[in-house]
Amino acid sequence: MQQVKGVISRAKNAPVELVTINIPAPGPGEAVVKVQACGVCHTDLHYKQGGIGDEYPYLLGHEAAGIVEAVGEGVTGVAPGDFVILNWRAVCGECRACKRGRPWYCFNTYNATQKMTLEDGTELSPALGIGAFAEKTLVHAGQCTKVDPDARPAAAGLLGCGVMAGLGAAINTGGVGRGDSVAVIGCGGVGTAAIVGSALAGAAKIIAVDLDDRKLEQARSLGATHTVNSKERDAVEAIRELTDGNGADVVIEAVGRPETYTQAFYARDLAGTVVLVGVPTPDMQLELPLLDVFGRGGSLKSSWYGDCLPTRDFPMLIDLYQQGRLDLDAFVSEEIGIGDIEAAFEKMHRGDVLRSVVIVDDVDEHAASPSTPAGARA
Repeated sequence: MQQVKGVISRAKNAPVELVTINIPAPGPGEAVVKVQACGVCHTDLHYKQGGIGDEYPYLLGHEAAGIVEAVGEGVTGVAPGDFVILNWRAVCGECRACKRGRPWYCFNTYNATQKMTLEDGTELSPALGIGAFAEKTLVHAGQCTKVDPDARPAAAGLLGCGVMAGLGAAINTGGVGRGDSVAVIGCGGVGTAAIVGSALAGAAKIIAVDLDDRKLEQARSLGATHTVNSKERDAVEAIRELTDGNGADVVIEAVGRPETYTQAFYARDLAGTVVLVGVPTPDMQLELPLLDVFGRGGSLKSSWYGDCLPTRDFPMLIDLYQQGRLDLDAFVSEEIGIGDIEAAFEKMHRGDVLRSVVIVDDVDEHAASPSTPAGARA
């Protein structure tokens, strides 16, 4: 057992706190990872706001890279000293999806068996089974994907969630191919990654749609060939106009709202594909004429984590990054300290950043008391 500093959400909408947490020694199949960098993702904000569950307190953070410090009995895939990206889909190899050769749909992914706790023994719920806004975290060894140790941790860690979700929505789920036309609705971190993925796949026309001209400008710099500000133009009409009146071959919805999904549905070509990668809230409902669903043909798909297989996709994408063919650094808007997460949530809400990335150094014991709100300065 060891004690480290970590950032928790103690109650719905309460300010996050930097506290002391207990990390057990890794048991069978587990690993302790010294976290080097962790992106601030919308999912962490959803945990804080109660949008995912009520199993407080949550240990936030999940989009991370770091060094394996120790492993438990039976672990062979990684060893102490390995540089890894953490993932929240550690495939089991035994469920019906895995046995059918579709492990990216694994229905029984692994997490650590033991619990990290507060000093008083209160069990923590780690965000997406990871909990990486901390100096160290305990995960299942299958959540550790070994990659090139020369990769920059702040950039590499983003493959752990948002960037992989967007890249995979285009390449894996949407099946974007050479010469395709693609429209991406919503150009935050995930949508922008879908634009990058479409460009990697060889799409001929990539249309970025958003309400914010700053995001549209960034989307163009990362591969979009056309941009549409949907405050100024009807998105469906604009996409059709840019695709000879037909609609796009693949439309990726990266917002997670009924209104934008409806736009995506009508902005695709006949027999085209709609990919939902934006995460809706439980109360949202969608209504579409069933005859339109039938008459337009094609595919309506949801993308889970970009339908990625971490052991396959992470090393390959890091290789592309190291070769200069995938600009992960462009997604790192700022590097911040572990005490700046509350402010990062505000920047995210305003659309000021693609990603704030927490650089996790050893936290000064005098920097914050165990109950200091993370964002307050001692």
